[in-house]
Amino acid sequence: MHTFNQPYKWATALLVALLCLAPVTSYGQGSIRIPEEALIDETAVREVLANGEQLERQGRWGEALSFYEDALRLQGFDVSVQRKANLARLHYDVGRRYSDQSFVRSVDAMSRDEALRLYDEVLRKVQASYVDSPRWSEVAREGMKQLDVALKEEVFANKNLKNVQRDQIERVRRMLNENVNWQEVSSPQQAVEMANYAAELMWQNLGVTPTATVLEFACGTAASLDPYTSFLTQDQLAEVYSQIEGNFVGLGVELKTEANALLIVNSIDGSPAHQAGIRSGDRIVAVDGQRCEVISPDKAADLLKGPIGSTVRVSIVAADQSTRDIVVRRDRVEVPSVDNIHILDPESKVGYLKITNFQKNTPADLSQALWKLHREGMRALVIDLRGNPGGLLTASVDMVDLFVEEGTIVSTRGRNAREDFDYTAHMPGTWRVPLVVLIDSNSASASEIFAGAIRDHRRGTVVGQRSYGKGSVQGIFPLATAGTGLRLTTAKFYSPSGRAISRNGVLPDVKVRVAAKPAFGQNGLADNAQPQGDPVMDAGLTAAKELIGITGLSTRLQQDQR
Repeated sequence: MHTFNQPYKWATALLVALLCLAPVTSYGQGSIRIPEEALIDETAVREVLANGEQLERQGRWGEALSFYEDALRLQGFDVSVQRKANLARLHYDVGRRYSDQSFVRSVDAMSRDEALRLYDEVLRKVQASYVDSPRWSEVAREGMKQLDVALKEEVFANKNLKNVQRDQIERVRRMLNENVNWQEVSSPQQAVEMANYAAELMWQNLGVTPTATVLEFACGTAASLDPYTSFLTQDQLAEVYSQIEGNFVGLGVELKTEANALLIVNSIDGSPAHQAGIRSGDRIVAVDGQRCEVISPDKAADLLKGPIGSTVRVSIVAADQSTRDIVVRRDRVEVPSVDNIHILDPESKVGYLKITNFQKNTPADLSQALWKLHREGMRALVIDLRGNPGGLLTASVDMVDLFVEEGTIVSTRGRNAREDFDYTAHMPGTWRVPLVVLIDSNSASASEIFAGAIRDHRRGTVVGQRSYGKGSVQGIFPLATAGTGLRLTTAKFYSPSGRAISRNGVLPDVKVRVAAKPAFGQNGLADNAQPQGDPVMDAGLTAAKELIGITGLSTRLQQDQR
């Protein structure tokens, strides 16, 4: 099963202004001219590192990671920032894992042999399917690095290092570095042997169960390969499948972790949370009496999960600082992926819809939406992909096929020949409606397949900002032990023109500068009306009207079944 890992959706924004033209300056003979833009870049990097390190000192690893990743995306690659991002990710992942009850259960229940078999299975899948050839010595050392990071984390210590003094831990860290970290590793089997050796050393000297040690190797190995490859706990694997299917059991909220709270980014219409009065902008400060500032926001988020029909009590602080306690019953929540379908401009009959992600049912939902707008007299269509983090590759391909008559939609290329595929369009069932696609810097992955194909085929006008630049395909591999899984990058994808999307993104035909985010909710435009202060939407509507005037095409569906 192929999917696209969603990048950190609620990342901290970082805006850096760079001069395009440096002023002309006179230099004496023999002096070395340093371009002013290079000095600006260096200053910006120093500022990023200083701000990130401040977050690190506060233990806010998730925010530090988002900060570094935004810097890399907006400023370009920098080795020092990339190293910081990699380290922040290792720390953040330890906290996430130990806030996940399914992972904690695995640590308690799994034997050493089972853990070693799991690690071996992870390595074998990397060997067979990863997009690049693995360097086993580096892979094993990254597992060792993850263990070293875990030994510094309070959540790991609280579970595995009770009544162990700090000087004992530091002594074992030195032993691991001297006796384990420099072993030569040239195969998956030798990597497993290194993990087993480290597990025995940890057990004998600190009393840490071998399973806890080996799982750090497995998680660290996966995380080291690229930002989108990861070990999946049992609960995380279930969440991935829920995202693909477009439904899950829960409260029906999208969350962003803060220092001492969970921010409600979106309360899905009709969900248990929405029915209970929870709205975007509210903050959860406690779950079942346990305060986020005490147990950590990640732990609090895990406590929100539970079986269908069960209840949870949440303490809410609203935007106006009023407080209330609410009991919410968990239920199955359907997540709409095609939303806010309406005629945007009654005079020109420009239709609008927002695609929030690419799920299994999104192509069928889009087709229904097109017929609805067609019956309402649609003459042009604006598809909004802003903030869309991606989803299923096949969903994006099927959706492009609704608008493109022939030719390549996207090409994937991997190390394994099974990953090489050219997806093509088919003429039957193609809509000829004039099309505008809105994108921004958070339009990623499957969104970029859609926007890139529309742009390369000149099938419509792409409006907004350069997209995220995530041009890789992930496969979801269930593992044989403890219901866990592996999300593994298996290929890179290329637009119809052959352009790599990774780090490049999709460039809009009409670039629109946005100083601040518009008054724009997660589910699209409010009250079926054009938002105020949304220059991207303004430009999109203008582009749609121009297409109608230039082409004069109707929205008639081509019925040719050749």
